[in-house]
Amino acid sequence: MSTDIANREATFAERFTNKVMELFAASAGGELALTDFQKRLAQNYCIVADRALKAAEEKRLKKVEKYRDPLPVTWANVDMDDLALSVVSAARVGWDPMQSNHVSLIPYKKNAVDKYSMTLMPGYRGIELRATKYGLNVPDAVIIELVYSTDQFKSHKKDRHNNIETYDFEITNDFDRGKIVGGFYYHIYNDSPEKNKLVVMTLKEIEKRKPAYASPEFWGGEKVKWDNGKKAGTEQVEGWFEKMCYKTIYRAAYNDITIDSQKIDDDYMKLRQMELSLTEMKVGQEIEENANKEYLDAEYQFADEPLPEAEDSPEPAEPVQPTNGAGPGF
Repeated sequence: MSTDIANREATFAERFTNKVMELFAASAGGELALTDFQKRLAQNYCIVADRALKAAEEKRLKKVEKYRDPLPVTWANVDMDDLALSVVSAARVGWDPMQSNHVSLIPYKKNAVDKYSMTLMPGYRGIELRATKYGLNVPDAVIIELVYSTDQFKSHKKDRHNNIETYDFEITNDFDRGKIVGGFYYHIYNDSPEKNKLVVMTLKEIEKRKPAYASPEFWGGEKVKWDNGKKAGTEQVEGWFEKMCYKTIYRAAYNDITIDSQKIDDDYMKLRQMELSLTEMKVGQEIEENANKEYLDAEYQFADEPLPEAEDSPEPAEPVQPTNGAGPGF
């Protein structure tokens, strides 16, 4: 990235951060104090949001015209008040959209106000950060492992002879472990080992958590081929099945940490509500509107899985270059 582009990007992001602080203060009825670190995160949200809007607009334009939403996915059509509240909450939790698997930004249409909202969906690292910040009895360590057919695994649950839950795990062939048969996570409490918790998941239980509309680019399987907006057969995609299984267990391990009601604040409630809104509204809306039509690009996932584009991409995205250095015009 050239120095001129970097400077334009910095100015663009700084203006966004100032606008976020202004909108939040007006909505909350008082001044907003962010640390330098939180301000830097807010600037990161600006850059990633710009990238997400451009990608969403490209997808909108690819749709057959009669099924295309007439409202362009641009900054001018974003609900900035809602975005400001979301960005502040995420920054105070510590989610950094520039870091892999922290959080994805997902534009979706709010028909009631004819605007786009930017939902922030946590990745598995984001879930870890939230659980660590808000959890009750947070473990000192969490072990997460996949188990393959050549591994030797034996769980030791609590009983009258065993006060500490534990397990034996041995990899017998490092370079050819066979097929995945399951996995487990283990919560460790150094000062109170009797609280240690082991959860074992079979492959069937892992796959039950696979989203109903999971992207084959990530889970593998059959993918529809498109040619000029029309179906052109199917193709088999290898995907990243092992990585997705691991992330499924990882998310379960940190979602299993009970949230301390005394730690819950406005930031937690705002981010949690965004997750629920996306699951309940956006996924169903996208599927219903596009089912059985010429072009279907719904890649939204249910339950604990975020959008694959940002969350599970094996390679980091290129830095964004705001158009003409102007950005959304704030």
